Formats: sequence, structure tokens, C-alpha cells
Amino acid sequence: MAFRSVFIAVVIAPGLLVAALIVNRFRPAVEGQQPSAPLARAVGKCAECHRQETSAVVHQFESSQHAAKGITCLDCHHPVNGQPGMDHRGFVIAKHLTAANCAECHKTQYDQYLRSRHAAPAWAAVSGPSDFSPEQIAAAEKFHPAAVKRAANALAQHEGPAAITKGCVKCHEVGRPNPDGSIGSCTSCHARHSSSVELARTPETCGQCHMGPDHSQVEIYHESKHGVLFNAQHSHFNLGADPKKLTTADMPVPTCSTCHMSGLEGMNVTHDTTERLSMYLFADITDKRPNYAQGQVNMKEICLKCHTQPAIETFYHEAEHVVESTNAIITEAGTIMKGLQADGLLTPKPFDEPIEYEYFDMWHYYGRTAKHGAFMGGADFVQWHGFYELVHKLSSIKHHAEDLRAAAAQKSAKSAPAAK
Repeated sequence: MAFRSVFIAVVIAPGLLVAALIVNRFRPAVEGQQPSAPLARAVGKCAECHRQETSAVVHQFESSQHAAKGITCLDCHHPVNGQPGMDHRGFVIAKHLTAANCAECHKTQYDQYLRSRHAAPAWAAVSGPSDFSPEQIAAAEKFHPAAVKRAANALAQHEGPAAITKGCVKCHEVGRPNPDGSIGSCTSCHARHSSSVELARTPETCGQCHMGPDHSQVEIYHESKHGVLFNAQHSHFNLGADPKKLTTADMPVPTCSTCHMSGLEGMNVTHDTTERLSMYLFADITDKRPNYAQGQVNMKEICLKCHTQPAIETFYHEAEHVVESTNAIITEAGTIMKGLQADGLLTPKPFDEPIEYEYFDMWHYYGRTAKHGAFMGGADFVQWHGFYELVHKLSSIKHHAEDLRAAAAQKSAKSAPAAK
């Protein structure tokens, strides 16, 4: 018995070990290159495959607050009410994730978002109300009258499906209705696997959509003193701070989210980006919002973290004066357009005559730019990209209207003898 035990220990055991090593050498890489213990704890079984197939998402998730708090892939990817499931290597997961999945844990934020123009009004601005249920329309219209009950965007329809699919929709899908009954996608701002507060606080995240000639907010921000300071100092900021505990020590310079959403030093956090707005700056003729007074108070409370009350009141007074001036210029142009329509000098069909594009550019691009520049501290956007273009377009519209009337009068004069 003693000899057999020694023989096994000395000869057979090392042989088995060598054989195991040889077999292991020829195992597929997917089996041998398993994640580290911390990564396995963070993402569980999913990482075994996704480290090979979509490795970036594993890294993104591992770096997220979800992973730090023990949230697993399946916590987010399992089907919720109204979502079809699919078998995925032994797990049942949702075919498509929507805001409904995020709302399981972040219901307050989702409910606030539903009250904002980022929700149903964003999608309806392109496609109209046809994709929404009557209940969804009623809920949105309560906060934004006529923002969902509207015709599909005439210019987008004129540009065609390719422009809508690869252009308009890529921004406006932040308010797309989902088959499960929810609206929108939180990943438009937070990204899918990073789920990052820091990302949502970065100006370029908002600038994915809030840029360009019709809503040049990110360009205006970077011209403003806020943007200049942020670009110079943001490496020292704590952009990932808890929203409920955010202070000016974390972010001494504001970004888009600071002014429109953040709970800075005890203020309420909100995902309704309209709570602190007081005027409809996006409209051709800007009016006060129904919550004008409260919206201004809410925003001014943020301003007071850095500025004195007299400076804030002067800023708002000057900005509202810009609104009054743009309204006057655009109203003059609008009166000319209505006169041409009333006299039958323009067809009922939208965007089939050059003067209609001039008027659209006037208010949709330059009027908006001047107003947003005034409220966001972008002087060049108020003047050269705003008022200069407004008066230029007004002059062009006047001359174009005169030409149309002259042509109509000439045509009438030529046909007069024939009528006799």
C-alpha cells in the first residue's frame, strides 16, 4: 500500500498535471481568456462572451456607477411590462431596451422627463401625433398645448424620408413613443453602458442636438463667459458628483445641465427642462410661457449662486428687450407674407416659393439665434448671426414682395384688353 501511494504521488499525479496543461493549451481563447475576478463580480456571466464580441461595453459598464453599486446586466436587460423577451444563451432578455427599463429604478426622473418638451413634443415636431396613443397625447398637451396635436413637419416632409431617417429622427427620437407604452430613450443623454451623470453634464452632450443655425445653443455657450471658463477649468471639476449633493465646489462654472436641471446646493433636481424657462424662444413670435413668473424665479435662483440680484435683473431686462425687438421685425415680415397669401400671390402649398424660405430662415434661424444669444450671453450671436441677418432678410422679403406684386400687376394689365 505504501509503494502504491508513493508511485501515484511521484509518477501518476505529475502525469495528470502535464496532461491537463497540454489540454488547456489547446482550449479555445474564449474559454481561456476569462475576465478578472472584479470584472466577473461586476457583470457576471455576460462578460465571458462580451469581452470577446463587444469588449468596449464591458469596460464602459465596469467604469459606471451602476457597476459600482452592484447592478448587473440582467437588472437592466430583463423584460419589463409590455416588452417581448428573447432567449439569449440561457437568459431571457428584452429585445429592445427603452425608458421603461430605466424607470424601474428612476421613476421620478422619468415622470419629470415626460412633462418636458424632450418627451412627446420632440417626436411630434417631426412626425405629428399619429404615433402616440390618445392618453399620451392628452398627458403631453396638458403641459405643452398644441405641441403634439400638430401636423407633421412640412419642411421635413418636403426634404423626404432620407433626411428624416438619418437627420431629423436622430435628435428627435429622444421623444419617440415605444411599443411598450413608454416614451423616449434615456441613453440619448446618459449613454447605454456608461449611464453617466458626468456625460449628461458635459456641454457637448446637449450639443449633439442643440447646435446649428436653428438652435445654436452649444456654439453660443462656448462663446459665452460660461463656456470660456468651463473649457479652461473643467479638468478640476467633479462632474460626476451626486446630483442631490452638487455644490459650486464641484462645479464652479455652469454647463447646460447646471442651469436647466441640476439641484445645485439644495435646489431640486429635475428632468423637466422647461421648469426654469419663462419664454417660448423657439417660436416665430415669442410669448411668455404660462409659468413665466415661476420659471424666471427658478432660473434666477441658479444665477444667484454666482451673480448679484441687480446684475441678474439687468441681464433679464436686456434679454427680454431683444425678444421685443425680434418680435417686431418678424411681425413686419409676417404681415408682408400674410398680405401676399391673402392676395393670392403665394400658393397654399408650403415651401414651394423662394420667399417662403427667406421668411422661414428669418425667424427659424436668425430670430431664434438672436434670442438664445441674448439669454445665454453670446453677443456675436445676438448681433451678426442674429439682428444683422434679420434686417437683411426683411429687406430681401420686402423687395421680393414688391417684385411679386409688380409681376401680378403687369400680368393683370396685359390680360385686361383681352377681357373686353
